[in-house]
Parts: sequence; C-alpha cells; structure tokens
Amino acid sequence: MRIQVRRTGGFAGIERQAEVDTSGRADAGEWHALAERAVTAGRGTPPAGVPDGFSYRITVDGRSVYCADPRLTEEQRALISRVLKEGA
Repeated sequence: MRIQVRRTGGFAGIERQAEVDTSGRADAGEWHALAERAVTAGRGTPPAGVPDGFSYRITVDGRSVYCADPRLTEEQRALISRVLKEGA
C-alpha cells in the first residue's frame, strides 16, 4: 500500500509532501487499518479551512480524499503525523 500526504497552507504557505510504502513492513497491517479509517472520514473535495490552517490531501493507492484543520479525525491526525514523520 502506498500512502501519500500533501499538506498546504499554514502561516507561511509552505507545501510539504511525504510518502510511505508499506510493502514488506512488519507493521503494514497497522498502517493499512489506520489509512482505511482516515480515508473513510475524508471528503471528495477540499473543505473550507480556517485562516492560516493546514489543508491535507491523503492518497491511498491512488484514491485521494481531503481534510483540513481543525476538523481532522483522530485517525487522520495520526496518519498525517506518521507519514510526514516517516515518509520520504
């Protein structure tokens, strides 16, 4: 499973992207479960955000959903954080 996160917005407007490929990872099942829950709660179009807040596009195996601060689910927040931390 390939999981990509793109973050835009914020005070400086700097875009950040990261990707994790779960193939061959010992914790792949955990990643898959978290990604599925995060995508299920996402929207098909970018939601209205708040001034200087972050907006996100989460793509899992080619399927993209959108979400924005401050209305992230726990699963979305956890997945975004992990991908941006561990992703290349």
